Amino acid sequence: MNVVSRLLSPAASARVLDHSDLDEVLELLARDPIDNAFIGSRVEAAGLDPWQLGGEMWGYAANGRLTSLCFSGANLVPINATPDAVRAFADRARKQGRRCSSIVGPREPTLDLWSYLAPHWDQAREVRPNQPVMALREPSATVAPDFRVRPVHPAQLDVLMPACIAMFTEEVGVSPVAADGGRMYRQRVAELVNAGRAFAWIDGGEVVFKAEIGAVTRAVCQIQGVWVNPKFRGRRISEGGMAAVVEYALRDFAPVVSLYVNDFNAPARAAYLRVGFHEVSEFASVLF
Repeated sequence: MNVVSRLLSPAASARVLDHSDLDEVLELLARDPIDNAFIGSRVEAAGLDPWQLGGEMWGYAANGRLTSLCFSGANLVPINATPDAVRAFADRARKQGRRCSSIVGPREPTLDLWSYLAPHWDQAREVRPNQPVMALREPSATVAPDFRVRPVHPAQLDVLMPACIAMFTEEVGVSPVAADGGRMYRQRVAELVNAGRAFAWIDGGEVVFKAEIGAVTRAVCQIQGVWVNPKFRGRRISEGGMAAVVEYALRDFAPVVSLYVNDFNAPARAAYLRVGFHEVSEFASVLF
């Protein structure tokens, strides 16, 4: 059976979910709170209203109950997605056309989703098939926290922004300020700062190290945007910095701290392991 016929014959179709589905959605998200942290944080805060959520939540049901989800917004994110559900989500995504800047999530359903969509969508700019998901449940027992890393004060936003832009450009391969001059990206960074979820070591008006807590649920929070100023790399600054961020996160936000990292970023993986993170699953990302 070719890709097109496989794509057009899912066992059932996906549908857009609404408030009446919220309890089932929360139950599905809770089955794997670490892998589902990004979307779980949005649903806990905004429910399933597309305007508040930043996109639609699609659902796939078997025997009258939801079994799988897929968030469709700036990212396309399969959640607890079975093979039949992946085909249904791919069919819906193909029909509406590409609206996302990435497909990201647990490795197998993410790559399967892309295999169905690749013949119909634009060529991906990059596919990252192996991104370990790591977690930590207690402060580092091996690395002393460097508390020169502190929560960023709103008055320090202008100092933080160049580091955030540099990190994003290095990590994603495109600038976050290209589309609208950086207005929306600055707004997002400011939201994290105002929520006490942006951390940095700032010395002489320059960021040495930074990281943010990008997602928070009752069960887990997810660190993102880890960056060391190139002038200070090779000194293992990220280890003490991450140990400090972990302590802030466990104290103020959630009982588990998670992140995911590119498999080819050997220095970062080694630093996280030394801090005490351990690998719990694997993501993949398709970037457009």
